[in-house]
Amino acid sequence: MAKNLRLKAARASLDLSQDALAKKVGVTRQTINAVENGDYNPTINLCVSICRALGKTLDELFWEEEEYQ
Repeated sequence: MAKNLRLKAARASLDLSQDALAKKVGVTRQTINAVENGDYNPTINLCVSICRALGKTLDELFWEEEEYQ
């Protein structure tokens, strides 16, 4: 899994720490860190909660861009 730089950038743009985002969505800071580093594949419910907290869509933060040939 690749690092989720889009999540990190969206969080930073709102001046939220990993801890602050974690509290908003009901997980630990370590969970947010693991998602950002690509070490943890979050559930769809957690993805939705993170998107709501950051004002983003699933497409903007989580879906991989796929190239079709």
